[in-house]
Amino acid sequence: MKQKTVFCCSECGSETAKWNGKCPACGAWDSLVEVKLDSKSKSSAKGSASGSSKLPKLISELDTEAELRFSTGIGELDRVLGGGAVRGSIILVGGAPGIGKSTLLLQLCGLVNREQKILYVSGEESERQIKMRAQRLGVDSGKIYVFAETMLADVMSAAEKLAPDIMIIDSIQTMYDDEVSSAPGSVSQVRECTMSLMRLTKEKGFTTFVVGHINKEGSIAGPKVLEHMVDCVLYFEGERSTSFRILRAGKNRFGSTNEIGVFEMLEKGLKELENPSEILLSGRPDNAPGTCVTCVIEGSRPILAEIQALVAPAAYNSGRRSTNGIDYNRATLLLAVLEKRVGMAISGCDAYINVIGGLELDEPSADLATILALASSFRELPLGSDLAAVGEVGLSGEVRSVSNLNMRLSEIARLGFKRCVIPAHVKDDIKAPVGLEVITVRDIREAIKATLG
Repeated sequence: MKQKTVFCCSECGSETAKWNGKCPACGAWDSLVEVKLDSKSKSSAKGSASGSSKLPKLISELDTEAELRFSTGIGELDRVLGGGAVRGSIILVGGAPGIGKSTLLLQLCGLVNREQKILYVSGEESERQIKMRAQRLGVDSGKIYVFAETMLADVMSAAEKLAPDIMIIDSIQTMYDDEVSSAPGSVSQVRECTMSLMRLTKEKGFTTFVVGHINKEGSIAGPKVLEHMVDCVLYFEGERSTSFRILRAGKNRFGSTNEIGVFEMLEKGLKELENPSEILLSGRPDNAPGTCVTCVIEGSRPILAEIQALVAPAAYNSGRRSTNGIDYNRATLLLAVLEKRVGMAISGCDAYINVIGGLELDEPSADLATILALASSFRELPLGSDLAAVGEVGLSGEVRSVSNLNMRLSEIARLGFKRCVIPAHVKDDIKAPVGLEVITVRDIREAIKATLG
């Protein structure tokens, strides 16, 4: 009997009978992968068997108690998860190779409540390698069980016998289900393995952390449906050349997706940075042209970020543009506004913009600081090491108000800044902290005149 095959989209998980260059569901190009189907679908078979004994319940009869949470022992991770991990949830931790995913979860094993039983399943490292890393990180106590295995059936059997409180799968791309006739890491393998682990997690009520690698586009490798199945998706970001790491939530069914956690990678593991602004501003040059500080809101936390700009004469007819930490299209828009509204001939210059510390600034409150840093570098005049700027810049050159301005001003004053440039038209009642001079401007021309003369 000929085995049936379908084509599955690696982006959205939809299936089609014939191959197409473009997915008919999500429109992604070259994303359809051939998947062989068995005579029976394991997920649907198990789902129908387990669901036959359950009956629907009235919403008024459901338990209204809050979900059971527990602290992971890592404050920054608890912040991103919304106050701690939830019992019976499955959490996907994604990141580039070598960024620190395994280090974070192994440190969790040593810091979580010692009474909790942990099963650490590794498909990439041997048990001896995990032991050596645990000794380097100082993780040498607690009920931590290590299992180096890639066969899904053996992993699930061990989890049912051990009955852990926390299970860690490192990584999902190495897990292999012998009932699925495809290679580990393929669309069907990742989907079936995750579905089986999710079902076991919900039935037994323990918490599962699943490690997933990312592809060159920066998304979780494997089918997009993987992110839809889990309860929480965490992205561990940062440049391998720098020591700072940022943990952010891409999805969270039990909390906000706006919070971030900041870490520093040291020789003995990851160190939490409860006050990242001081670390990110350390080593800042005094009175150097082309640098300005702004304050962005990440979740409920204000963070000061240093924006550096370098404007130099172009070697060719057209200037080159390069950005790091700021959206490229947003940067070119601000350069055009600066030339059109202020008259600076930046089109014939190379312009480079960089955000120190590996931060990715995606909110418009950094516009004014970027404009001032570019103008400072163009005129070769320093803004002063005691100046910060917060505000959104429009196409007409006007400076618009941003949210949580009082919170931003308090953080700016706490770190010793004496002056701050803000929009003249603000929605909230501004209460300037003691010792902080607030400079109100209506457009970027006034801002440059007030800071650079």
